[in-house]
Amino acid sequence: MAEVLLTADRTLMSSYHDNEFLGFGTCAPPNFIPEWFYSFLFFPPIKADKGVPSAAPYGLRKTEAQLLKEGFDVITIGPDRIEDYINEAKVLGIYTMDPFGLGPASSTLAAIFKKEPYSAKYFHVLISNPAIKKAKKGGLKVIVGGPGAWQFRYRQRFVEEHAIDCIVEGEAENVIGKIVRSALNGEDLPKYYEVSLSETPALEEIPDIVQPSINGLVELGRGCCRGCEFCNVTQRPLRWYPLDKIQREISVNVKSDRVTGCCLHTEDVMLYGSKNTSSDEEKLTRLHELVMKNSDGGLSWSHCSLAAVASKPKLFSKIAEMIVQKQPWWGVEVGIETGSPEIARKTMPAKAHPFKAENWPEVVHTGMGLMHDNKLVPACTLIVGLPNEKEEDITKTMELVDDLKDVRSLIVPLFFVPLGRLKSKDWFRRTEMSELHRQLLFQCTEHDFYWVDDLLEISFKDKWYGRFLREFYKGFAGIAKRKVRQIE
Repeated sequence: MAEVLLTADRTLMSSYHDNEFLGFGTCAPPNFIPEWFYSFLFFPPIKADKGVPSAAPYGLRKTEAQLLKEGFDVITIGPDRIEDYINEAKVLGIYTMDPFGLGPASSTLAAIFKKEPYSAKYFHVLISNPAIKKAKKGGLKVIVGGPGAWQFRYRQRFVEEHAIDCIVEGEAENVIGKIVRSALNGEDLPKYYEVSLSETPALEEIPDIVQPSINGLVELGRGCCRGCEFCNVTQRPLRWYPLDKIQREISVNVKSDRVTGCCLHTEDVMLYGSKNTSSDEEKLTRLHELVMKNSDGGLSWSHCSLAAVASKPKLFSKIAEMIVQKQPWWGVEVGIETGSPEIARKTMPAKAHPFKAENWPEVVHTGMGLMHDNKLVPACTLIVGLPNEKEEDITKTMELVDDLKDVRSLIVPLFFVPLGRLKSKDWFRRTEMSELHRQLLFQCTEHDFYWVDDLLEISFKDKWYGRFLREFYKGFAGIAKRKVRQIE
């Protein structure tokens, strides 16, 4: 048995039916669908052998790789089998994405449905496991990290009540080893460790994953050059992985018979290898030639910017043609955030580069149109309640959403969460919603409901259970639509 165990809650240990974007279903609270069936629809458990998952979240795999590199005895296990391994362990590392449902998607849905989201519920189930509590009495140290670590700043009593020893926020490759070593030696740990800029790992300090990641997710780089004020990622230095590093990680996933496809992860896939907001055609083309050659399953992107697509239509179409030769469509998450040129100018001026922020609605319309024509399906976010937002800004956003009615997409309005350079601002709360906000939410719901049949059809086209599942997804969408109508 290993001295160091790594795990994550039930909502993160899933392949989401091989569709990364179905994972957004974990942001919703319990609802009219029985929990056992809802979990099957949106986050069925990952396949495991004696509690060891066939794949795990990419960030957890990076931590695992770093600890193995430093010589620790470490193993990743599923949350349902902790009791089989924990008696011999001295350290438990928990990877978390949204432990209290404070993320934009979760907090918005929680406000609408007035319930705690599944992401928070299952994190609480994990941390409250009696086996962990028993092991704590024997000296077990619990360390929590991951993209959701920032949320513990708002739940300090929870940290004390559950005896969490250390919370690590930031890129931890250069610090996790010394923290775990201190834990193994029985030394006191810092309750909250925020990775400083000087401790942020350089490219050569980031290890390759050594075990498969969920849905074949592979990182292309870290950081972002757009500089949006509401985003944490822009505060990190920009680093791009070389192609040989990307190929090695793809190979790790391809060797697993449980992982299908590849999800390219970075803040803007279209800018891979670039030093600014202009795409590097040679590097982007070589990247996709590599991926298409080495990955047998489908390909998806985690994120890309509309400005990068709109500014390089021929390059985008070239890349799209390569992808749709092997699959009928692919998906990506896109940040629209606002339809107001004024808000764009104030909070995200570089998001429109090389265009001007004043032309942001046109950039969005052009980029989305190119995606529609080239079979890329975007899941788009809007931010509701940005600081200094006025009625005319909301109206501009509604006008933009109306202009996008013929574009195959999902548009999801999210309440403002204070992150990045805006972390000192106030949260936007349901009680602050105006009539225009309600109209915008319902407008987005109408847009999504209009496209849901088409999106479900292409998502489950090759699944034997597709027709069966589509009806339940449609039913859930219909209930959500009615819930939005009832918001007061």
